[in-house]
Amino acid sequence: MKSNVIIIDNQGNGFDKSLEETRKVADYEGLSHKESLQLQLCAEEMLSMARGITGELKASFWIETEGRAFDLHMSTKTVMDKEKRALLLSAATSGKNEASKSFLGSLRDAFEHAMAADVNHSGEALPDDLLNDLPNHIIECLDPEWDKYEQSTLKRLAETIRIGIRGDNVDMTVTKRFA
Repeated sequence: MKSNVIIIDNQGNGFDKSLEETRKVADYEGLSHKESLQLQLCAEEMLSMARGITGELKASFWIETEGRAFDLHMSTKTVMDKEKRALLLSAATSGKNEASKSFLGSLRDAFEHAMAADVNHSGEALPDDLLNDLPNHIIECLDPEWDKYEQSTLKRLAETIRIGIRGDNVDMTVTKRFA
């Protein structure tokens, strides 16, 4: 069975609708309350992680089921750079790009990786020693980077996380099986 396709964007439009669709699929497939919550958590963390990594989000979300196996799919476009690519692939169970299975796919992947832009962080912040000298400057103790909470939660809940990157298209599939 394939669920309805939900369009999600940065403003949060579609996010609640995708969780409602996940609940409907869980009810239709006869999952227990606990299993339904686990599936909803997978969907929520998947979408949050995608938004956290790509920055922008206009994605399609749907669920495919076969027996007690659930594949949560998300497809989006993003401006790809080397950091985003590395973060996305680090979220995958295999750590590899699923779109590069064939010989030509691996050639394309290597070429796209080489052509991906390096991120320029030079204009983002002053060095710490200069910041500490500024009056009324609050020293932050928190790491400003993405904390990977969604990724660790998703890796614990799901059997597999597959990421396919081809150009600026990103396809993510999270598989959750219930006994």
